[in-house]
Amino acid sequence: VQLQASGGGLVQAGGSLRLSCAPSGRTFATMAWFRQAPGKEREFVAAIRRGRDTRYSDSVKGRFTMSIDNAKNTAHLQMSSLKPEDTAVYYCAATSDRLIVSSLYSKEYYDSWGQGTLVTVSS
Repeated sequence: VQLQASGGGLVQAGGSLRLSCAPSGRTFATMAWFRQAPGKEREFVAAIRRGRDTRYSDSVKGRFTMSIDNAKNTAHLQMSSLKPEDTAVYYCAATSDRLIVSSLYSKEYYDSWGQGTLVTVSS
């Protein structure tokens, strides 16, 4: 299953970007965003359990908002007040399982991944 991620780019600190993730031909119960900065591990950013709730990492809480457009079957990540430390490749992930909350944060529970989209925040 393909997850098509888009929306990355170069933005100044304090600016905003919106990422999108469109699965092809399938609806997932849980969708998430992870990110990986150069030389660092891939880390959790946000996840949404369709029809239920959303979770965020502490580092983005209050600045990022994840949502799902059910009509278009597309997940979005609205990023505001961006900081240079948000610079990373952002990956969309998904699974058909409705994960329990404690599993949302671990990349091991997601079996479908997008190709990644680069976000660069300049100071």
